[in-house]
Amino acid sequence: MDPLQLLVGGLANGCVYGLLALGFVLIYKATEAVNFAQGDMMMFGAFMTLSLVNQDGYNLPFGVGVCIAIAAMAVLSYVLEMTFIRRLFGQPQFSVVVLTIALGFVLRFIAGLIWGHEPQSLETPFAGRALTFGSIVLGYDDIVVIVVTLLLVGGLYLFFIYTRVGLAMQACSQNQLAAYYVGIPVKRLSSIVWAVSGVTATIAGVLFAAKGTIDPASGLLGIKAFAAAVIGGFGSLPGALIGGLIVGVVEPLAQFYAPTGYSQIAPYAIMLLVLVVRPAGIFSQVAQKKV
Repeated sequence: MDPLQLLVGGLANGCVYGLLALGFVLIYKATEAVNFAQGDMMMFGAFMTLSLVNQDGYNLPFGVGVCIAIAAMAVLSYVLEMTFIRRLFGQPQFSVVVLTIALGFVLRFIAGLIWGHEPQSLETPFAGRALTFGSIVLGYDDIVVIVVTLLLVGGLYLFFIYTRVGLAMQACSQNQLAAYYVGIPVKRLSSIVWAVSGVTATIAGVLFAAKGTIDPASGLLGIKAFAAAVIGGFGSLPGALIGGLIVGVVEPLAQFYAPTGYSQIAPYAIMLLVLVVRPAGIFSQVAQKKV
C-alpha cells in the first residue's frame, strides 16, 4: 500500500482521537478532573445519531438528526455532572476518576440493552464517495472528518482565549476556591464544560461511525484518546489534536511495517516515551497557578 494513503487514513483517524482527547482536555482545563467516560459518551452519541438518521430508525435528514443528537448529549452530560460529579466537589480527584469509570460501564450497558451488541453502520450522505489524486484515494468521509475537526478545535481555542466564559473556566482550573470567592459560578461552569465535552464526544462519534461501524465496545476508544491527550499535553487544546494525529498516523504505519500486534501497543509506547522525556506532554502549558 502507498505510504501516502496510509498517512491520509491515519490523519483522519487521528482527528477522531483528537476530538475525543479534546473532551479530556476541556474537562481537565476547567475542573482539573479526568473524565474516563469520554469514550463511552462518544459511543452513546453515535448510537443516538444512528437511531435518528438511519432508515430503520426515525429516518430524519442527516443534519437534523446530528443536531438533535448533539443537543441531547449536551443535556445528558450536563445532567450527569449536576447529578453525580457535582456531589464530589472538593473531594480527591481519585473519587472523580472512579466515578467516571463507573459511568462509562453504565453507558456501555445501557447502549447494549437499547441497540444490542452487533456492529452497526451510520448512513451518511457522503458514504462511498471519494476523490482520486494519482494513487491516493481520499474519501469524502475522511475530508469531512479533517475539516470538522479543524473548525471545532479552532472555535474552542478562540472560545477559551477571547470569551468571558472561557476565561472564567481557565480561572476555575487555576484555583476553584479563589474563582468562587471572586464571584465565578464554579459549579455552573463545570456543568457547562461537561455539556461542551458531550458535544465534542458526539461529533467524534458521528465521524467515527461514518468511517466504519459502531458498537457498545467502541467506547474503549477513549483509552487511545487519553493516550493522545497525554502525548499532546493536558490543558492544551492544540496539543490534544496533535496527540490524536500522532496516534492516528503511527497505528497504520506500525500495522503495515511492524510485526503483527505492534500497532496495538504503539500509541502507548509513545505515551510512555513522552512521559519519560517530557512528563507534561509535548505542548504542555507550564505556568504558575494564580490566585
